[in-house]
Amino acid sequence: MSNIYEETILNEFTAKKQKNSVIKKADIALSGKTKINVEEDEHSGVKIILKKDENDGIKEIKFVCSCGESKSIILDYAD
Repeated sequence: MSNIYEETILNEFTAKKQKNSVIKKADIALSGKTKINVEEDEHSGVKIILKKDENDGIKEIKFVCSCGESKSIILDYAD
């Protein structure tokens, strides 16, 4: 058995804006692939969630406090 840890790559979808809560298959498009990594600071109770693309480029950094508050930093590498 191999000891190599392999990260799971998830598909990321976007949907066209809908008037109601039903989303049809034709209105959904694959927008890319993403990895999610969660790290937790033991002393302050803050979770750091890193959302990466399939090439390990960080797309979003989200800070979640144990009180429920959250803040996000979204990185856009496009010129």
